[in-house]
Amino acid sequence: MPAYWLARAHIKDPVAYKNYTDKLPKLFEKYNARVLARGGEYKVLEGDKPPFERYIVIEFVTSKAAEDFFNSDDYTNAAAFRRAPGVAKNELVIVEGGDATPT
Repeated sequence: MPAYWLARAHIKDPVAYKNYTDKLPKLFEKYNARVLARGGEYKVLEGDKPPFERYIVIEFVTSKAAEDFFNSDDYTNAAAFRRAPGVAKNELVIVEGGDATPT
């Protein structure tokens, strides 16, 4: 079952953050992940304005594949650029696809 990264970011240093994002397309290809949304226009339809201005949705073949990617040396090395002090604030969750609502 597919799984999705749902990420939100507040970018404080766009130049330094780009050192991270420039590495991602090749990593997504290597790990068979598909970008569904990354940095496009958004509109808040309900609730307060969030402290984030960038939203990202990445599809992986399974939840395990999404976690393996996150824990890989490849991703850890790339993420070091965005995790550096003063670069960005991020949130990331993995959600399995499908409807798990009890009937």
